[in-house]
Parts: sequence; structure tokens; C-alpha cells
Amino acid sequence: MIGVLVVEDDFRVAQVHALFVAQVIGLEVVGVAHTAADALRIAAEVKPDLVLLDSYLPDRPGIEVAAELSADIFMVTADSSATSVRAAFAAGALNYLIKPFSSEQLTSRLRAYVRYRTLLGGQLEELTQQAIDRAVDALHDADRPPTPKGQSPVTARLVTSALRKAGEPRTAADLASQLGISRATAQRYLAALVDDGRAVLSLRYGSTGRPEHQYHWASSRS
Repeated sequence: MIGVLVVEDDFRVAQVHALFVAQVIGLEVVGVAHTAADALRIAAEVKPDLVLLDSYLPDRPGIEVAAELSADIFMVTADSSATSVRAAFAAGALNYLIKPFSSEQLTSRLRAYVRYRTLLGGQLEELTQQAIDRAVDALHDADRPPTPKGQSPVTARLVTSALRKAGEPRTAADLASQLGISRATAQRYLAALVDDGRAVLSLRYGSTGRPEHQYHWASSRS
């Protein structure tokens, strides 16, 4: 079982988060803390694998605590400032969920974390880049918007992964040839990535003067 420490200053909210954790197979709550001091003390005692950490704690900011924890961290907080988000990821947070949120928003991310740990856990040998990419993709699978109606989740993942790993602008024809799908299909899935901000569209003018659509992964989403 993967041990989870819930850190939340509101007693009732902490109880709700603990119930959400209990809904996910493979996770168990190993402690609940309501202050930064209690969080560090309990973490030293029970050594959790994952900490659900609020930023607004009565004695110290949660982001400061994050840097002192030797565990994976999900920030679960009402603090939506860009500065806090950057600081949290700089401190090692794996995810950042802004309150209020639904039970599914948290539990889906927790299930993704279980898959991530399963892919990396118990691996004593060195990992290949492909294995690392699979684990990272699994961790953030729940962060992605749902696949648009009429699209295949499998094809969407293939197009997304190919564009993200390309490292340079690609056309629909390029990805169609690489993935063995039609150009029209590649174009449709690439357009969906542009619509939700994960890809950027640009134009390239060839010798005929007719512009060609090129797509590259949005740098902020890498």
C-alpha cells in the first residue's frame, strides 16, 4: 500500500480529503496533520509516500514545508497565484490542485499517481527513456482534458506523444506517415490540441506560395 499524509488546517476538509484517498485502491491514509509542525513530525514518524499539502497552514506556508519533506507532494490548496504554483513545482510538487474541486478531480489524480508508482516502483535496474516517459505520462493522464466526442483516446495519445517528443514543428502529413494514420485524421487531432492550448499552429510558405500548417508542442506544456 502507498501511504498518504493529509495536511490541511480545516479539520472537516481534512476528513473529506482522507475519505477521497480511501476510495482509491492501493492508497491508505497514514496520518492527518493540521499544522506545518505536525506535518513534519508525523512525516518523520510514518514516512509517507505521498503528502496532500495545503498551502495555508496556521504556523508556516505549506510551500515552505514542501521543501523539507522527503516524499512526493500534491499541493491541494485555494492559493492560485502564479508565484505559488512556480514555487511549489520548484520545491518538488508533482501536482497542483486548486480548491474547490470535485472528488473525481482528486481521485483521478490519485489513481494516476498509483499507476505512476506502479511503473516506477520496485525497479532496481536502470530505466530506459521509454519507461520514464510512460511513467510521467501516467502521472499526468488525469490532468488532460477529456478526449473530444468522436475521437479515439488511443489515437489522441499517439498524436499527442509524437508531437510532444518531436522537438520541432511537424505537419499533419509528417505525423500521418509516422503513425500510419490518414492525413485528415492527423489534422483533426492536431487541431484539437491547438484548441485546448497544448499545441501551437504556424504557417510555412513553400515554393508554390501555398501556406502549409505546422504544429509544435506548446513550450509551457512540456
